[in-house]
Parts: sequence; C-alpha cells; structure tokens
Amino acid sequence: MTRAELERVRDWAVEKLATGEEPPWAWFQYMKLRETLDAILAGMDAVTPQTENSPREAPPQGKHLRLVEPTRSPDTAQRHQAGEPVRLPM
Repeated sequence: MTRAELERVRDWAVEKLATGEEPPWAWFQYMKLRETLDAILAGMDAVTPQTENSPREAPPQGKHLRLVEPTRSPDTAQRHQAGEPVRLPM
C-alpha cells in the first residue's frame, strides 16, 4: 500500500472513533487499527528511500574474516559430573 492509502485508512478509522456510535468491541478494533497505522507511517518516515541518485554503500575494504584451526579438540572439553546438578541461568 502507498503512504496515501495508509493515511486514508487511518483517517477513516479516526472518523469511526470520533462518532462515538461504535460498540465497545468495534471501538477497540478501530483503535488498534489507528495505532498500527500510526506505527507503520512513523516507520516509513524513519527510513530513507533508496533512489537512483543515492550514493551506494561502498564495498568493505581492508582485512577480511578468515578460517582458523581450533586450538582445542572436542575430546579435551570438560565433562559434566553425573551426580552434580546442572546450574541453569535465571
């Protein structure tokens, strides 16, 4: 949907809320719709659209990640004692 369409739907929901004639369940749904559309429109404002004339992000230069050999083998890992309870983070 375009910004204009989203704004038109939000305006419609605001008009429905302003009448005060909607049952409580419908009022709640219109309110959720308005709040959601407000959040979407605010998100659209926060994002800069990419245009043809916008500068492109430069490719990374310099050092790159490289694979290395592990310094420990899986056989040297500490094992859990069978009788000890396992401590979990809270």
